[in-house]
Amino acid sequence: MTEVKAWNCNVRIKNICDPKHILLILLILPVALFGVAAADDGTLGDYWTLRQFHALNPQEATVAERFADRVGSSAESPPSAFAKPVRIAVIYPGLQASDYWRRSVLSLQSRLREIGVPHEIESHFTRPGSEIREQARLISQALTQDPDYLVFTLDAFRHRVIVEQLISGGRPKVILQNITTPLRSWGKAQPFFYVGFDHTEGTRLLIEHILADDMAGVTDFAILYGPPGYVSSARGDSFRTALAEQPDKTLVASYYVGFDREKARAAALTLLQRNPEVDFIYSCSTDIALGVIDAIETLGLQGQVQTNGWGGGSQELAEIAKGRLAVTVMRMNDDNGVAMAEAIALDQLGRSDDVPLVYSGEFALVTQAHDGAKIEALKTRAFRYSQ
Repeated sequence: MTEVKAWNCNVRIKNICDPKHILLILLILPVALFGVAAADDGTLGDYWTLRQFHALNPQEATVAERFADRVGSSAESPPSAFAKPVRIAVIYPGLQASDYWRRSVLSLQSRLREIGVPHEIESHFTRPGSEIREQARLISQALTQDPDYLVFTLDAFRHRVIVEQLISGGRPKVILQNITTPLRSWGKAQPFFYVGFDHTEGTRLLIEHILADDMAGVTDFAILYGPPGYVSSARGDSFRTALAEQPDKTLVASYYVGFDREKARAAALTLLQRNPEVDFIYSCSTDIALGVIDAIETLGLQGQVQTNGWGGGSQELAEIAKGRLAVTVMRMNDDNGVAMAEAIALDQLGRSDDVPLVYSGEFALVTQAHDGAKIEALKTRAFRYSQ
């Protein structure tokens, strides 16, 4: 088995507080790889799985169930008007083929508007996994405007250091997007809200499909991870572990390629030329899947090698319709923006007890067997605000 890992362990983080704002100033600091490999007790490293967290905190499970009903329902007008516009800063790794992040902002804005929450949103998009210094700079810039809420993500170790400082400052309230597994080491010093679609749950749906009879021909497979970090580990390592238990499945190779279409294409070309026995490549993101498709077509291996999507955005659904993508796990995308809007509205109304610590949205498995009408119905549901 061949595995290539490449990352830069030189990091810059900002770290100075004043009475009004947490200002993040870049300091060079060596850090270790921030992954989520499964620990012996079944947790994801320093993360509680959502099921474990709810088992330990049953009241959270009850609040989360009621909140999910709220997210899935039509917007309700609040009984009283909001005093002033809510200021929200959004820093997302949205410069990628996946439209998840852009739709997130659109659905957040639309739901706030429907509820009647006056708001000001300042959003910034960066490349995933490779612009953490730029993300830190944007956070520092956003904090000078004293936002009420800051929406960020948590993937690399460097993100964790930044978020810890934001939480310790108390303001703004932190919403962590694209993560649904609370950090155990943070104890009670948690962000205001975790929101997204559980990576291991989505991967489980893909695993079940691949192990089903209709894909029983998959024997030799490879994995293309994104950048080292939380998302790659949660999506890739859970897939690796599950298939390792199957005696007829062999992991031939795995690579870290970033969430980068061209790097994924280059890796897939090398992989397939060196290992012609590979019949399935597991892709950890949309950009990776598109790069793998490019490589398959370049080598004329359509029908011999398959890959999956992850997320079920517009481009993935188009590739399924063309017969170039075998399967994807589709997020009911806009529910994440709706969840953030509802959490902010409840908090502004003094009802933060009705906001769970974690909201995890629903998935649907989509394959080439789905007809156009079925896919259109799923798109209407998933993109109900951002279409």
